[in-house]
Amino acid sequence: MKIIKLNAINSTNSFLREMAHTSLLENFTVVVSKEQTKGRGQMGSKWVSEPNKNLLCSVFVQFNSLPISHQVLINYAVSIAIVNVLKGYKLPKVAVKWPNDILSSNKKICGILVENVMLKDEIKCSYIGIGLNVNQTIFPNHLNATSILKETNKEVNIDAVLNHLISELKTQVSYITNETTNVLKKNYLKHLFKKNTPMMFKNNKNVVFMGKIIGVSSVGKLQIELEDDSIEEFGIKEIKFA
Repeated sequence: MKIIKLNAINSTNSFLREMAHTSLLENFTVVVSKEQTKGRGQMGSKWVSEPNKNLLCSVFVQFNSLPISHQVLINYAVSIAIVNVLKGYKLPKVAVKWPNDILSSNKKICGILVENVMLKDEIKCSYIGIGLNVNQTIFPNHLNATSILKETNKEVNIDAVLNHLISELKTQVSYITNETTNVLKKNYLKHLFKKNTPMMFKNNKNVVFMGKIIGVSSVGKLQIELEDDSIEEFGIKEIKFA
C-alpha cells in the first residue's frame, strides 16, 4: 500500500485519477490531503471541510472481472468499513443514510464518492473518495454535521484513523469477490438509517407521500414500501425525507 500525503489539492479523487493516466498504480494506493479546495460529493455536490482537521482521502481499488451488476457491493463495502471505524471510537448511533452518507447521532459525519472505471461489462477499478469529520467542531449553520471530536470530546490522530480505515476497507472489499457478498448487504441494511420506520418522503416532482424504507435493490436503488403495500424504487436525487 502506497500513501501519498499532500498539504492541499483541489480534489483527492481527481488527483488520483490523473496519476492513473501517467503511472501504474498499486492496489490500495491512497492520496490524503490536509485541505481540499474543490472537494466533491455525490452528483456534483460540494464537500466543505476545515483545513488540517479532517480525513480527506481517496483510495484506488482494482478489481479482477467484477461485473457491473455488482457495483452496489462497492458502496456497501466502503460504507461498512467507515461504520466499523467509527464504532471503534465509540461513536453513538452510527448509521448509513442511503446511498452512502454516514451519520452519528442523526448528523452527517462522513461523505463518500465512488467513481468506477468500466470496460465493457466489468468494473476495472474504483476511485473511492472519503471525507470524514475528525477534529472539526464548528460547521456552517446549514449543515447538519458532526465529527469524532464533537461526539466523543476526544481529539484523535488523523493518521491513526486513516490506517484503521484502510485496514477495514481491505477487509470489506475482500468480501466483494468471494462467497460472502451477502455479508456486505446484510451489514449495510443492518445500519440503514430509518429502515422500517414510517416516514414522509418527497420525490423529485415535489410530491409528498408516506412510506418506509425496506431495503436496497440489486442495482442500488432505495426500496420504499408505500401505504398500499406496493414497493417503489428510487435512484440518487430522486427522493428525500420531507
